[in-house]
Amino acid sequence: MTTDTRSLTGRVALVAGATRGGGRGVAVQLGAAGATVYVTGRSSKEGRSDLDRPETIEQTAEQVDAAGGHGIPVRTDHSRPEEVRALVDRIAAEQDGRLDILVNSVWGGDSLTDWEHPLWEQDLDTGLRLLRRAVDTHIITSRYALPLMVARKSGLVVEVTDGNTARYRGTLFYDLAKSAVIRLAVAQAEELRPHGIAAVAITPGFLRSEAMLEGFGVTEANWRDGVAKDPHFAHSETPAYLGRAVAALAADPGVMAKSGRALATWGLYQEYGFTDADGTQPDWAAHWAESIEAEHGLLGDPL
Repeated sequence: MTTDTRSLTGRVALVAGATRGGGRGVAVQLGAAGATVYVTGRSSKEGRSDLDRPETIEQTAEQVDAAGGHGIPVRTDHSRPEEVRALVDRIAAEQDGRLDILVNSVWGGDSLTDWEHPLWEQDLDTGLRLLRRAVDTHIITSRYALPLMVARKSGLVVEVTDGNTARYRGTLFYDLAKSAVIRLAVAQAEELRPHGIAAVAITPGFLRSEAMLEGFGVTEANWRDGVAKDPHFAHSETPAYLGRAVAALAADPGVMAKSGRALATWGLYQEYGFTDADGTQPDWAAHWAESIEAEHGLLGDPL
């Protein structure tokens, strides 16, 4: 099935962690579907976060506007309950208590992830700080945002993760964070079902985020040059693909049937018919089965 390109007109969304990457892609595509989108994160024109990246929430909001929606940047540290409470109070005041879509996309753990050492050789404070950023932030945000949805008996919660299977992700704290986010979707789905609110987890495939493009020494304009470094990069996808998946879910009147599931762009494009920004339909699971499974084993069944 396909959805009307303006199917979210009149809807209000909060994308927590929308400064860059998948969160930015989701915010922009919700805007393209007509939504008002509150864009939050720690990096703004007022100053960078400790990640010291150049992207800002204001830039994302401008892209939401350019796509046809209404972007509202609000600098928020989602690890601080008082800031999240103030954010939700603002949304309630400005939107007459309405919040239709909550996307928990806060991450901020790249610089904290140790891919080289087992648990007993890792710095414990660093690992626990990763969990604070990647898991606690989602819990805090849902805690304060969900009452707006419960009051209206409708809405969609999306937990952005990495991978939708039980397959180990290569290092303990990273694996725990991404697996916990899936479990948050499952738990919220159970508690929200009586109120008519759906909750899902969703993963992109090989995501061409700003940081990933930099790592390959390319831009989005010449990204295919990165295939020389890693042939699997040819099957990567832009943040827009993830965004269009979330927009399709938000516009689906039957989304409750998916509540509690861990979903992926590579499955949802087949159902909803959306494409990536260049008109292609990347399928990371199909590529894995064809080119990676022999060396690394099965990707795994969806949770």
